[in-house]
Amino acid sequence: MSSLVDTTSRTDILNRLKRAEGQLRGIQRMIEEGEPCLEIAGQMSAVRKALDSTYVRMTVCFMQQELQQRLSLAESREDELAAVLADVQNLLSKVR
Repeated sequence: MSSLVDTTSRTDILNRLKRAEGQLRGIQRMIEEGEPCLEIAGQMSAVRKALDSTYVRMTVCFMQQELQQRLSLAESREDELAAVLADVQNLLSKVR
């Protein structure tokens, strides 16, 4: 299985995870401070959406890397693949 080789994608995914980590710390603080359950649930929902979005991004990055490598695409075709996968990412983000 491949790993993330594209530094831009890797940075994007790491930044998304760091934001989610910060949100989780905020939820822990909210629980410790006795915040209302509805507010905590709202923040939990936001973290779940952030992680879902990050998962979709990771999946699309994997697909792009694997398809480029296995199909040995010319650079002009890589742009076409990137456009199709951007559409796939957009479609998958609407599923949630």
